[in-house]
Amino acid sequence: MLKQRRIAAEQVAGALFEAESAIDAAITKAAQLTAMMPLLRQSAGASALIGQDALERATQAIMSLSEARRAIVETHKELSVVQTQIGLGAVKLEGPGGDKPPPIERDGERQLRQLRAVHAA
Repeated sequence: MLKQRRIAAEQVAGALFEAESAIDAAITKAAQLTAMMPLLRQSAGASALIGQDALERATQAIMSLSEARRAIVETHKELSVVQTQIGLGAVKLEGPGGDKPPPIERDGERQLRQLRAVHAA
């Protein structure tokens, strides 16, 4: 039974790590696109008005991807709880990102570091 739980946990962990990686790759590609647009507009000598709507949409896409990343990170934390609940708390399931950052101390309690989404001003 423990072996079956470990196999299931490894399968879920693999899918989780792939999803995290895919979101990070999408953020990177969207950021590259967003950075490229004003550079190419300038090099073409086009007005700053050209492509503004596209630039804003690309920026919105990055924000949406950031929210998706937050959701998958929260999923990761919840699955860590499930891992303990099914008796695999001592098992280390490693992904491509390496070790997790150490928890931080706040008011004498250990807490996980939290990433925060940047909201438009």
